[in-house]
Amino acid sequence: MTNSTFDDDDGLPDAPPSADSPAKARWDAIVALTLGVFGLVTAEFLPASLLTPISADLGISSGTAGQTVTVTAVVAAFAGPGIVIGTRSLDRRWTLLGLTLLLIVASALAALANGLTLLLVSRVLLGIGLGGFWAMAGALAMRLVPMAHLPRAMAIIFTGVSVATVTAAPLGAYVGATLGWRVAFVISGAVGIVALLAQLFTVPSLPPAGHAGFGTMIAVLQRPKIRIGLFATLLIVAGHFAGFTYIRPYLEGVPRLDVDMISLVLLAYGIGGFVGNIVGGMITERSATLGVVFASGLIAVAAVLLGLFGASAVASAVAVTLWGFAFGSLPVSIQSYITRAAQDEAESAGAMLLTTFQVAISGGAVLGGLLIDLQGPMGVISFLGIAAALGASVMAARGGRQMQLSEG
Repeated sequence: MTNSTFDDDDGLPDAPPSADSPAKARWDAIVALTLGVFGLVTAEFLPASLLTPISADLGISSGTAGQTVTVTAVVAAFAGPGIVIGTRSLDRRWTLLGLTLLLIVASALAALANGLTLLLVSRVLLGIGLGGFWAMAGALAMRLVPMAHLPRAMAIIFTGVSVATVTAAPLGAYVGATLGWRVAFVISGAVGIVALLAQLFTVPSLPPAGHAGFGTMIAVLQRPKIRIGLFATLLIVAGHFAGFTYIRPYLEGVPRLDVDMISLVLLAYGIGGFVGNIVGGMITERSATLGVVFASGLIAVAAVLLGLFGASAVASAVAVTLWGFAFGSLPVSIQSYITRAAQDEAESAGAMLLTTFQVAISGGAVLGGLLIDLQGPMGVISFLGIAAALGASVMAARGGRQMQLSEG
């Protein structure tokens, strides 16, 4: 059995192959990484379901408490490149363990916070851990499994994101109501301890690879496939967060759903995202480009359904579930695409992808706010559809083809 890789039938230059991809997959280490990302994302989203008890206990407004989520996202955007560059001479195993340790410390500080200052410090530390992990995720996976298995490995890692996204809010709300909001952060810290132990025993030594630095990032950005991937990411993610940030006003104003129905629809969105992550990994094993086009194309289809048939409660629920499925399949596809396009400098490319994601999230949310004020809910849904369709078109036209073929 021989493997042949066919890349870039559009004539774009390939990345040099990596010498760090192992011959045997370390799936136990991939599962340990998944535990870490589950803990990080759970801790990131916990405050969203705990704003009322946090604000009451600490004597701050709900709006101020809500900024703890924003702080984490902003810090993560800058921390990703900073961690990659600042730790470039360290064994990546120890860097990973340090990032997971930040999750434990951040959770402990949040649980012990007696005021806004200590709570914000905990969220800054969490942002550093989160940003560093996401910047290195693709590069770590690439060094733990053969390149042919990278999409599968990324799909497993992103399963941690999907499960955390679905469970963090309801779990946080339940624990906060029954045991107190501080216990919710104790639980996230306990998850961090389990992840740290798993990583300690499964992740092998990973000596520094590549030449991480601002100069390297600029050089990697000159590669056509990297520019195309980042531009498509900017379009798709900005469109998604412009729409999803204001999905509740849409569901309240167009199909006129009550709070209970909105909760069920959002749960269906989360379950759809979990399934989409798995399917996206399967598609990406054949072609990362196809995976991105598939995800963004389906998001555009969901936007069209919401625009044309959204007044129907059933149609809007189906469309939102499809949207969740489509967006759930995007991260594994775009992460695999970027990592393959910069195998020799995967950490630098991952840092740029992280920053692009965070800029798109922030920019999309701001633009969505302007659109909903000026044009109402249909304005943000229209932008969602246009941005996703443009992203799909860019990738289909210029993204190239990445396909693994096997010959007997």
